[in-house]
Amino acid sequence: MKFKYLIIVILLAVFFSNCKSKKQVAQSQTKKIYPKVVHKNKEEVVVKNIDKKDVKSTIFNSTEDYIAFFKDAAIEEMKLFKIPASITLAQGILESSSGNSELTKRSNNHFGIKCHKGWEGDHTLHDDDEKGECFRVYKDPTTSYRDHSLFLTSRSRYSNLFSLEPGDYIGWAKGLSEAGYATDRRYPAKLIGLIEKFELHKYDTQVLGKSFDVNTKTQEKNLILTNTRVTQNNSEIHIVDTGETLFSISKRYGISLDELQKLNELTSSNIYVGQEIKLKENIKTTKNKTHNVTKGDTLYSISKHYGISVNELKKINNLNSNKISIGQVLNIEK
Repeated sequence: MKFKYLIIVILLAVFFSNCKSKKQVAQSQTKKIYPKVVHKNKEEVVVKNIDKKDVKSTIFNSTEDYIAFFKDAAIEEMKLFKIPASITLAQGILESSSGNSELTKRSNNHFGIKCHKGWEGDHTLHDDDEKGECFRVYKDPTTSYRDHSLFLTSRSRYSNLFSLEPGDYIGWAKGLSEAGYATDRRYPAKLIGLIEKFELHKYDTQVLGKSFDVNTKTQEKNLILTNTRVTQNNSEIHIVDTGETLFSISKRYGISLDELQKLNELTSSNIYVGQEIKLKENIKTTKNKTHNVTKGDTLYSISKHYGISVNELKKINNLNSNKISIGQVLNIEK
């Protein structure tokens, strides 16, 4: 009888021992199920982050739509930072092609602000004065408007602008150009033209509590300056305005659509606001052309202006780098 009990006790001990062992195995197997961490090199991670960036861009059907969307933001910036709302809106329209430029659509950068030293935010590369330049990226377009204000107020070269009469958009347009905001010499005329065409200065008077008056003569004069010009090579240029098509421009100047496309090396009829359309071939006035370097010029901008490559320009002038100085005379042809 005792022997029977002994057998039963041994069997029970073996049974519980096996159960405990199985439980431990199950627990140890569960502990091993962890997500595997795959370490990638730095370059791959950066590319992935840029591809997955949640950039909320907005497409606008017209410049009027763009103004309606951003006028409140521009007014708010004027109240806080004393930058004329008209200037902010005009720069946004011009720099972003009313929110529809390729750079703006992928970066929400409405003011063409480059990374510059100290920028720690997201960035994208884009061809501007030189190839592959670094531009700031924002997740939201209103952040771009705020950064534009901070950019202007934090740099000493723009400090004189804040001593202008409040709402002096003409002074601001000229001052931005003189301080080197853009390399385009017609930048002030373009800003003033946009402000007076779309009556953007009414938002300045709204903030300042003044009455709004439109100077029709000044408006017409600036629109003429904005839409057409002649280069120093005697090439007539048309600057694309809102609502214009390549076909409407060809009709206006009596040039066939095919001729206009060929002249501007266009593969389609797609054009954008602010684009320069050549209306006739360059007329060479001298055998050996030269260019006097002025403020804002770069080898890349000069090469684009004369239709030659940077390397060719460097070769002609025996340059070992891209550095040029104001007043320097560059040969354009051998």
